Amino acid sequence: MTTSKVTYLGNLRTSSIHLQSGSEIISDAPVDNNGKGEAFSPTDTVANGLASCMFTMMGIKARDMEIDFSGSTAEVTKIMATDPRRISEIHVTFNFNVEVDDKSKTILERIGNTCPVHYSLHPDIKKVIVYNWK
Repeated sequence: MTTSKVTYLGNLRTSSIHLQSGSEIISDAPVDNNGKGEAFSPTDTVANGLASCMFTMMGIKARDMEIDFSGSTAEVTKIMATDPRRISEIHVTFNFNVEVDDKSKTILERIGNTCPVHYSLHPDIKKVIVYNWK
């Protein structure tokens, strides 16, 4: 089953439609690569996907553990390399707004570190993950 349809809009911009939900993501080339930087770049979405995936996996487990961390945030920093141009590092800092015991922290952090995007990224991409608990 096809996941999405991507349309090139011109001027280094794309529209991606998620076929099941109809939601749309616009991407734009970054300023440092001939673009306007008016939307997430394709590599931004990859880096952001790591944090989203980790939150999703932790959320599934947290729900089972009756822990609600709704409203918690993650800050994502993507570092690019050259020759060839590629993502070299992704830094994700999670800021949880809930207090949990050490055992729960360990369980949730391990789940986050085993999300499908984490495993799908090339091993040469350095992943720096920080968990800040309330």
